[in-house]
Amino acid sequence: MSDLDDFVARYVAGVRAQYDAAVNSPATLPAGEKTTHHLACSDGVLLTTDVWKPVTTATGPVPTIVARCPYPIQEGLWDMHGEELTRRGYALVVQWCRGTHTSEGVWEPNVHERSDGADLLAWLEEQDWVGAVGLWGTSYLALTCWAVADIVTPKVKSICANHYGTDRFSSAYEKGAFRPDVLTGWAMQNAGKPVDADYLESAAYRPQMRVDEDLWGVHLDWYREWISHPQREDPYWDEGFWGMLARIPSRVRVPMLIHEGWFDHHLGSALTSYARLPEETKAHSWLKIGCWNHFFANPLEGLEPEHLDARELPAALEWFDLTLQQGKTPERRVDYYAIGEDTWHRAETWPPTEGTSESSWYLTEEGSLEASASEGQLHYTYDPEHPVPTHGGEALLTSMEEIGSKKQKEAGYRADVLSFTSETLTRDLRVQGAARLELEISSSAEDSAFTATLLQVDADGTVRNYRSSIATLAHDAPYTPGEKRTLTLDFWDICWTLPAGSRLRVDVSSSNFPAYSIHTNTAGLWSEQAHTVLAEQTVYTGASRVILPISCL
Repeated sequence: MSDLDDFVARYVAGVRAQYDAAVNSPATLPAGEKTTHHLACSDGVLLTTDVWKPVTTATGPVPTIVARCPYPIQEGLWDMHGEELTRRGYALVVQWCRGTHTSEGVWEPNVHERSDGADLLAWLEEQDWVGAVGLWGTSYLALTCWAVADIVTPKVKSICANHYGTDRFSSAYEKGAFRPDVLTGWAMQNAGKPVDADYLESAAYRPQMRVDEDLWGVHLDWYREWISHPQREDPYWDEGFWGMLARIPSRVRVPMLIHEGWFDHHLGSALTSYARLPEETKAHSWLKIGCWNHFFANPLEGLEPEHLDARELPAALEWFDLTLQQGKTPERRVDYYAIGEDTWHRAETWPPTEGTSESSWYLTEEGSLEASASEGQLHYTYDPEHPVPTHGGEALLTSMEEIGSKKQKEAGYRADVLSFTSETLTRDLRVQGAARLELEISSSAEDSAFTATLLQVDADGTVRNYRSSIATLAHDAPYTPGEKRTLTLDFWDICWTLPAGSRLRVDVSSSNFPAYSIHTNTAGLWSEQAHTVLAEQTVYTGASRVILPISCL
């Protein structure tokens, strides 16, 4: 059994355990039977569609959960879902995306999901056994939900979209820096042929524009498009599939459950999607953000909080029992987990703004964080040939063992990492929302990058990361070597409470690989750069500060 097969087997076993523990949605029926259909799309391509119907004496249409999947390795997972959902009175329909599993056609990620999804919904409308329909999916399967969310047919009453958002740019880039651990790794796994190349070698390959042919043995136009457009303003992100996808949330009219995790690489995009929903849709939608990673696993190394509740299924069952079985319209709900407190909170909006204010912590020449700081300078040399390796992070996918809040090394563990640490906190400090770092810097290079990590130093000295970010010098405007410039590094939202007795730490460097692409310190399109140069970096204190949204406890 491969590592991936073993992971999927363990994942399936974990989901089955969630069904067994679902006391609020008990199994009262025998498992239904699976039938397989080959449904014709508008262009004649036949897509394999598996259907499970409940064994029940009731007559008439039954509530039906629908998913569209591109991953053949999940066949066993959906067989298990079909068994368990039919025991609870649901029908389940799973269609295999074009060119995957036994479906006809060519696998081109994203391209056909809207039209093929619309064809499936039209077929469901014609089936007299199909009652209220709910769309369900996680990750790419959630993309297939979003792809039709604004063109659903009358039977569709709700959508449960886990771990995905419609702002593709934020899942691909952060201020000029690409996210190879998300998209390079995914491209290797979905290249349409087996790729045996080393992942880290692939992520660091220069020029990246040729990695598909040089290392993977295949030409991927869609990957080359991703790595060719590092600016949000590039028309590429506002046209075609990605432009359409970004506009869908504003047109959604059915209730949605958007299910996210503080350490899921789609968090930023998903929160943008939620924010874009019309107010009348938000009024009947739920947003739930827990402390887990993309795979609903605990991301807190060495910690086992009692109330983490890192599970996918209970929320989905609650949602579909309400919207499909009971036929009720949900009321607005925002549930979020507070890291450090091990508590869940409910609000009307995210982020809750009442009782929240910004607090500034200035970087000092002595390596501390203070309420104010005098002018000073700190220096280091950044060598792209020896990047700082990623250890922990919120926007990782391929490096599964590194996802989350990991134990870190002591301050100043590398010469090219500057650490700034606060005094011991005398009271609990809840960071609730999106923090940012305003960093005054200069560089000897014509372009470069600056990274930052927010960390917590426990009373016993244990250090863990909670947020990271990056910004490139020439992202917004050309840069002249030696010019002093202020960069703003934006961190994704979080609810994180630092307890009294702990300390806040900020690490500043110029690399964090493979969470972010390695900057070569040269100008121009990053994916076409083939050589690197050293950069002498300067951080200026006095104005550099981290700004935290602080909630009054």
